[in-house]
Amino acid sequence: MQDIQDIQVIQKFVEEYFAAATDPDHERYFSLFGDGVVVHDDGRSHHGLAAVRRWRDEVPDVRYDLREVTGTPTACRAVAEIAGDFPGSPVTLCFTFERDAQGKITRLDIEP
Repeated sequence: MQDIQDIQVIQKFVEEYFAAATDPDHERYFSLFGDGVVVHDDGRSHHGLAAVRRWRDEVPDVRYDLREVTGTPTACRAVAEIAGDFPGSPVTLCFTFERDAQGKITRLDIEP
């Protein structure tokens, strides 16, 4: 059985991720990532924080509706409905996070 404290940590982290993703202050979002992060999204891989910054600049403004959060503080998964100005909107995506001991994202996979 999952520890209630772990569930709260995961929920808080995921809520912060999606809040930061929609914040006009993009530094809030980038502060969640480690320097050597790898992001996999839409069939492409982005290695390192500089590449993640370039990737994020290409992402349209969207709204996130968080549906489910599972996992542990270092490896968790979130399912969210994303709506915005892009083909196929809205779409439900799965975000799989790996985090280091400091809580920074080291890997993020975004898949349908």
